[in-house]
Amino acid sequence: MTDSSILGGDVRIRRLLEARGEAAGLLAVGGVCLLAAFGLFVLNSTAAVFPLAGFLAATGYGWYAHQAETARALAFLGTVSTIVVLGLITVFVFLEALPVFQRMGLGLFGYTDPIEVFGVTLLPGVESYWSTSEHVYSLVPMVWGTLVTTLIATLIAGPLGIAAAVFLAEIAPSLVRETVKPGVEILAGIPSIVYGYLGFVTLNSFLYEHLEMANLGSLFLVGLVIGLMALPTVVSVADDALTSVPASMRDGSIAMGATDWQTIRSITLPTALSGVSAAVLLGVGRAIGETMAATVILGHSQRLPEPLQDVFDNTETLTSLIASQYGNADGLHMNALFTAGVVLFLTVLGLSVVARRIEIRMQRKLGGNE
Repeated sequence: MTDSSILGGDVRIRRLLEARGEAAGLLAVGGVCLLAAFGLFVLNSTAAVFPLAGFLAATGYGWYAHQAETARALAFLGTVSTIVVLGLITVFVFLEALPVFQRMGLGLFGYTDPIEVFGVTLLPGVESYWSTSEHVYSLVPMVWGTLVTTLIATLIAGPLGIAAAVFLAEIAPSLVRETVKPGVEILAGIPSIVYGYLGFVTLNSFLYEHLEMANLGSLFLVGLVIGLMALPTVVSVADDALTSVPASMRDGSIAMGATDWQTIRSITLPTALSGVSAAVLLGVGRAIGETMAATVILGHSQRLPEPLQDVFDNTETLTSLIASQYGNADGLHMNALFTAGVVLFLTVLGLSVVARRIEIRMQRKLGGNE
């Protein structure tokens, strides 16, 4: 190896190190500017625009001169920012709900009569479930309304969605699939307020006039509308999961003498179980978190149905409570609405954890690890 080639290699290494050093410096400057912009934004200062402009300038030059390093840094920044923002939102919501937790204690889930077991009071009684003038905030009616509407919506969207997905993925001719699948995806994009308005104007009036219901609005109607809203999401996601099953698995089953239905039941559905479960979970998540349809249809009565199992009675859900009262809330009343948000957050989180555990267990069982 000649001296010139050795010197040339040293020069290339030196330039590479210099380039990496320059890229690291740009990233450091951009990070400092972004932190400064965030700090000034939290302090509600208009001066936040200046460090933000510095961050954009450093990022723009970095993308021009060191594109690969800048792209990696931006991807990392996006991930960290997402985690930090979600963490800050969670902390903020819990801190805002803390005064009501401290005031109500277990009474947050208390009934009008104390619940006692063997003479021991498990939940204290409350004079009324929800009274802003007396600062009494029991979430029992709202939790019950959310539970009932979610259950009804799941019973509608789950079986119908999976059946429609199986039809589109395994049974329907190509022409039917190419026509129906885009239509289902379009339905998934319709705003929830449209479904709520149609449910209130058409279904609500029909049930009141022809079935002689006692009042306008009911948990059943909300669950029905939300179930129809979640149906396109379940169909679309479950269909994608079913079509992702390798064709060789279907062909092997049919070659062994299985019928089409036996192949769907024993091969396709178990293989796509994780995706189908995710589809139903997305539908349930939309049902739990749906706001506008419940707000439009329900009569906003913070009480339990009488009798409790009457799904044609009126009450409130957690989301409709927040949407209908936040405009006039302040002080402890506003904290109570944040408390409803915390209960909703913990409910969805628990549902996601349980569903994930079931999915992992089914994957192990189908994989022969149990």
